[in-house]
Amino acid sequence: MKARPEQDRSAPAQRPAPTFRLRTAALLAIGSGALFFLVASGPSWLKTSDISSKPTREAELSFIGSRACSGCHQAETRLWQSSQHRHAMDHATDTSVRGDFNGATYDYAGTRSRFFRKDQKFLVETDGPDGKLATFEVKYTFGVDPLQQYLVEFPDGRIQALSIAWDTRPKDQGGQRWFHLYPDAAVTSNDALHWTRLNQNWNFMCAECHSTDVHKNYDVAKDRFATSFSEISVGCEACHGAGSRHIAWANQKPGARGPDNGLLVRFDERSGITWPADAGTMAPKRSAPPATLRKEVETCGRCHARRGQLSEDWVPGRSLSETHRVSLLDRQRFHADGQMRDDEEAYNYASFKQSNMFAKGVTCSDCHDPHSAALKAPGDGVCAQCHAPAKYESTAHRQHANLSPPPGCSSCHMPERRYMVVDRRHDHGFRIPRPDLSVQLGTPNACNDCHRDKPAAWAVQQIETWFGPESHGFQTYAGAFHAAWSETADAQALLAAVVGSSGTPGIVRASALAELPAPDADLIRRALSIPDPLVRLGALDALEGIPPDQLWTLASPQLTDPVLGVRIRTAELLASVPPSRQPTADRSKFTQAAAEFVAAQKLNADRPDARTALGNFLARQASAAEAEAEYRAALRLDPSFSPAAINLSDLYRQTGRDEDGERVLRAALSYSGQNASLHHALGLVLVREKRAGEALDELRQAAELDPGQPRYAYVYAVGLNSSGRRDGALAVLRNSLQAHPNDRDTLSAALALSREKGDLASALGYAEQLSRLMPGNREIEDLVKQLKQ
Repeated sequence: MKARPEQDRSAPAQRPAPTFRLRTAALLAIGSGALFFLVASGPSWLKTSDISSKPTREAELSFIGSRACSGCHQAETRLWQSSQHRHAMDHATDTSVRGDFNGATYDYAGTRSRFFRKDQKFLVETDGPDGKLATFEVKYTFGVDPLQQYLVEFPDGRIQALSIAWDTRPKDQGGQRWFHLYPDAAVTSNDALHWTRLNQNWNFMCAECHSTDVHKNYDVAKDRFATSFSEISVGCEACHGAGSRHIAWANQKPGARGPDNGLLVRFDERSGITWPADAGTMAPKRSAPPATLRKEVETCGRCHARRGQLSEDWVPGRSLSETHRVSLLDRQRFHADGQMRDDEEAYNYASFKQSNMFAKGVTCSDCHDPHSAALKAPGDGVCAQCHAPAKYESTAHRQHANLSPPPGCSSCHMPERRYMVVDRRHDHGFRIPRPDLSVQLGTPNACNDCHRDKPAAWAVQQIETWFGPESHGFQTYAGAFHAAWSETADAQALLAAVVGSSGTPGIVRASALAELPAPDADLIRRALSIPDPLVRLGALDALEGIPPDQLWTLASPQLTDPVLGVRIRTAELLASVPPSRQPTADRSKFTQAAAEFVAAQKLNADRPDARTALGNFLARQASAAEAEAEYRAALRLDPSFSPAAINLSDLYRQTGRDEDGERVLRAALSYSGQNASLHHALGLVLVREKRAGEALDELRQAAELDPGQPRYAYVYAVGLNSSGRRDGALAVLRNSLQAHPNDRDTLSAALALSREKGDLASALGYAEQLSRLMPGNREIEDLVKQLKQ
């Protein structure tokens, strides 16, 4: 399973990034898991009972199961029975189990696992949580094609996914074999990715999207689960919502039925819609503009988006941000042009919402049958529903006349990536190949996916020969994100232009807001008025770290936002504003939103991410003792969880307890010795304790373990210089600048030390680079003039 809450199917977790960007908007651990809003019991004044009770029609509903739907909806039921949704999870039986449990063995990381049967049970002998061989019963199957995983239930209610999976593809396609989801690693029992540990836990990671009407039911006091579902697989009500009112309506006599059929949503976005071709261009155009809220996309996105869960009270057809926090585009998961990085293609909500198809009004069921999930036509036929074959199947368009058969539409516009080792997934951005961006920015392109022996520049020439020198494409924001991630001088202006473009997809505008180097008040105000809640969330993320007096004025109106996710983010952000500085008229609004924040956190109290985020919230509220308790709870759940250890150590720093902070960090390092962020934090503690030699060793390890963090190299260089090793400090800075030429702290330090050494030529070079990054800075401009003289 993916080490993150946002799942559409069980998948291999990514190794956590060695460092964490500690923006409390989201603790995004790659393998991220990514949890956005997190949980535990708050301070005495902050209780979920503070949330006003608002009876809704949904409260009257109950789940009745797919069998109750089949009598009237027989055609839909037949399609669903053959779908992967129907087989997303099942009891382990002779019918459901695809793997070889006839004594088959599989060797991995020094352990030989054996799959066998006994007393009508499916069993596996493999390494348990203590690393010793033990026998476990497989209780459930997970998925069906092209692979199947197996679930083991533990006495405390935890259900864990084995990392050895069965390849269900035919043998001539490489299937019918056991394989490990981390083939290039050596995951053992002391690894966070081991099948018995948190990052392979079904209750948190997978259940919401593989079953229907899931309630996690985690008992914080007993550290146990009693997770329940109304239907083991993805049934009718997983998409349509609880069906009791609809059944009651259907059971009435036809003449007694009212116009309200009891369903929570009508998926009617395609009703009466056609896609006629423009007479001149032959390009298809929707017969009516699409709705602002795209009900199908938001419903499918519940499982096909990277997201963290805020509430189990999901209602189909509503904005996903009402109950989930959707992951924006960031450098860990996306390329600058918005393409997903490898092993991310299960989560195609983000890529589809970037596409011109989405912008024009295409929805999921235009291409996929909603009940079988299969494409509505084979091959290019699904595209030909709207795109005239006479134009798009021509040699003038496809160009590859020497290939038989020629490449299909998806080859160029939906390139494949491997997911979970054997699962081939298509990018849903529907992009025009841009090898020119590959040359400029290093992004991938479909041309070189096939022509791996050729450079991207060759592909650029080929496209120019065929289609001319002008580059085309709907996604035009790669330069802005590349500038932001490279910290260039024009990043602010480029990102602001993306935010200000109404034609740019909402998820992109939100991501650009979150990446702004400096928030612009007017830009933020405009963004907070945009209907798309993702954009409002991005605007709130942009406000992280600004002074409290400015923060309240800009953010507080969102305390009463109609979307729960926005209110929760606002409360988290405003927690740093003391009650005495909150306007009297707003205090009750903050209390209400903060209570919603706490309720959202309690949903994920089984996660160290959750307890850490609540600790951050409490620390912002100056509740040090309660914050400490949450950080310690996080470390009990996962002793290696570095954000909890680092934040707890910093809390101790604030209260004059650096010795306790050192112990916390060393304990975490005993579990995660290669974590650069822990070494860096420990180095800072040792600096404060005036243990310079030990401090330098820790700072050096941090810089070496994670050269991608220029801050680590900068701090290490400052330490070296302070100990009289100026030349060593300059060497560290120069090496870091090769990878991070626009890091201002590193440039400033290299400038200062070069001047001190008398190397004025180098100092001038650093000063000129700073001047390019900070145009109009008089101090830097004067320094450049001085150095030139």
